[in-house]
Amino acid sequence: MDRRSIIKHAGIAGVLAAGAAPAVHAQAAIRWRLTSSFPKALDTIHGAADVFAKKINEMSGGKFSVTVHAPGELVPAFGVVDAVQAGTVEAGHTAPYYYFGKDDTFAMGTAIPFGLNSRQLTAWFYDGNGMKLFREFYDQYNIVNFPGGNTGAQMGGWFRKEIKTVADIKGLKMRVGGFAGKVLTRMGAVPQNIPGGEIYQALEKGTIDATEWIGPYDDEKLGFQKVAKNYYYPGWWEGGAQLDFYINKAAFNALSTENKAMVECAASHAHTTMQAMYDARNPAALKRLVAGGAKLLPFPKAVMDESFKQSMALYSELSASNPNWKKIYTDYSNFRKDQNLWFRFTEARFDSFMQSAKL
Repeated sequence: MDRRSIIKHAGIAGVLAAGAAPAVHAQAAIRWRLTSSFPKALDTIHGAADVFAKKINEMSGGKFSVTVHAPGELVPAFGVVDAVQAGTVEAGHTAPYYYFGKDDTFAMGTAIPFGLNSRQLTAWFYDGNGMKLFREFYDQYNIVNFPGGNTGAQMGGWFRKEIKTVADIKGLKMRVGGFAGKVLTRMGAVPQNIPGGEIYQALEKGTIDATEWIGPYDDEKLGFQKVAKNYYYPGWWEGGAQLDFYINKAAFNALSTENKAMVECAASHAHTTMQAMYDARNPAALKRLVAGGAKLLPFPKAVMDESFKQSMALYSELSASNPNWKKIYTDYSNFRKDQNLWFRFTEARFDSFMQSAKL
């Protein structure tokens, strides 16, 4: 066989080999299950997981699929960490502060009283040390975390009776998300950690005197205005509440580089989309609630001052007793101080003017 014939046949063999290679090395289809802490009726907060799953499916051409499951379908609303840690499911979507009972440090992944707002928290995670510090923390739980949405600043919630003084907090039975209950306990309240789907019944039956959830759009869907008319603001315990996608470490590490990138991109897309939905939908919902009889009331300054005082005292105590908390809060608080200095001259002044202007 002459030289040109050898090259010709070698080239054909090479083409055939190249064509066969993808079939030999193609990664098998990936099927993940994601458990959510939020009821399907809430298209904003539960919907962020749907956005995440849809984007992964689109980017992979259907080769990587994620099915989203509501609380109770696979695990309870507050069972996400245990399920992901154990590998019962590959992924979860939840609010980290629900798990402060495991370690108070979880709370900083969502929101702590008088903490970072949504933009500041995103900045800390994506360009500060937040992601690095929490990756180290979650490694103890076999979890890889990704920011998975933010509600923005929340409302202070629905109260059967008006709150006029700090004394009115004493004895108040209030459903409040996770860690904030520690501050309210110091003020004499009796906090309750109740899943979103069970709050209305508790408020209606008088099991609780007040509840906070998120803000107008979701609160209207859950119907709180029907059983409590006093709607307070702001939710000083949630100036920018972030959710997370929790991924089982072994499941994540088993992914190809391309599929890991899909998870990261889908999470950041869901993160942005969720707050956009809240910002776009809350104004009209607030108007409807007021038209229906909701009474908008600011927390009295004395209540805000006492809440701030008790929050700062709690953080000092935790820094002295919990090494995980101290490590992350030290960086968090320094970042918060610089962010508030910056926002004071820009965002706050601009917002204050615009909100007082006659548009």
